[in-house]
Amino acid sequence: MALRSLLGPLARRLAFVGVADGDTDETRAQKAGLTLAAACITFLAVVWVGTYGLLGLRVAAVIPFVYQVASVASLVVFARTKSYRFFRFSQASMMTLLPFLLQLTLGGYVNSSAVSLWALVAAVGTLFFFTADESIPWFAAFLALTVASGLLEPIVAQKPPAIPGAVRIAFFVLNVWGVSLTVYLLLQYAVRARDEAFARSEGLLLNVLPRTIAERLKREPGVIAEVHEEVTVLFADVVDFTRFTERTEPARVVGVLNELFSAFDALAARHGLEKIKTIGDAYMVAAGLPAPRPDHAEAMADMALDMMAALDSLREPLGMELSIRIGMHSGPVIAGVIGRRKFIYDLWGDTVNTASRMETHGLPGRIQVSHAAYLRLCDRYAFEDRGEIEVKGKGRQHAYLLLGHRTEDRGAAG
Repeated sequence: MALRSLLGPLARRLAFVGVADGDTDETRAQKAGLTLAAACITFLAVVWVGTYGLLGLRVAAVIPFVYQVASVASLVVFARTKSYRFFRFSQASMMTLLPFLLQLTLGGYVNSSAVSLWALVAAVGTLFFFTADESIPWFAAFLALTVASGLLEPIVAQKPPAIPGAVRIAFFVLNVWGVSLTVYLLLQYAVRARDEAFARSEGLLLNVLPRTIAERLKREPGVIAEVHEEVTVLFADVVDFTRFTERTEPARVVGVLNELFSAFDALAARHGLEKIKTIGDAYMVAAGLPAPRPDHAEAMADMALDMMAALDSLREPLGMELSIRIGMHSGPVIAGVIGRRKFIYDLWGDTVNTASRMETHGLPGRIQVSHAAYLRLCDRYAFEDRGEIEVKGKGRQHAYLLLGHRTEDRGAAG
């Protein structure tokens, strides 16, 4: 949460005393914000208790003191029970009613330095600590109490307690300053929490959909389907991974895949490619969509070579001999978003099927490409000709093994 980075250790402990392990991020933010607001007002109430006590205004001193005691008690109960419903109701009630009650005992708006302004903290705060609909009665209560105080002003102002003019002015400044600061901090915190939640949800969305597709989906909800004439699709599969899962504990299995696929994700980002999905221990990535690029085959070839190099570098840290098969094919695809609650950006068409077959009929530790991909790459990359191989569902097809850049290209690049 954004709040954690803004507070010291002691303030962080206080802010999260009522947070439970099962709370959502929104509830955590609400609980922490209300706890800090209550603690802040409880602390500031010392000024009113002390000043009115010194002036001999016992009733006026008792009201903020009662709030302090009740607020501390509610914080203790909140820390033990984690009951947010009780805590927010008790705080909202006291913050709304007690400032008006204190104002009446002090002789109205002028003599109390408009202390009822503190109820505005509750009126605004409920918009964040409750739902939007639930906050309406609290704001209506604030408006009603404001009107009632105005109507009672001629009566309570007839014999006001004696408060020195300098104290009234000082308290007027303090009330305006304190309320403004508290409301501003609440709004600042709400905005920060909203921005952080938006950034987190945006990041999660972009983990599922390409940025351009995500933007389109937010603007134009509905079916998104496109035809891309020139795309290269790659499938990679971990060899004998099923047998590895049968003799390995689940945490280790997921950890190995996470390390491997995270490395592939970083390579896809570096080469400007679009990761489509993972299927078990298989990894699918595409080049040339959603934005077309003329070098889609070259970019994917570089990706495949880097994937092999990344696998070599991971063997020792992971403590196991890993091998992958990679298959590539170039051609047209249909791309689109399916799902209403859980979106997925996927590809369909013969190009996808052929790329998958190039992988499943490939060799461990090798990169196998179709004839169509070979034609786009043969001028700059070296290959080993496998000749025709039997491909399930497609008959005999010519296949090649990608070896790397041609030697002359490497020298020219250097």
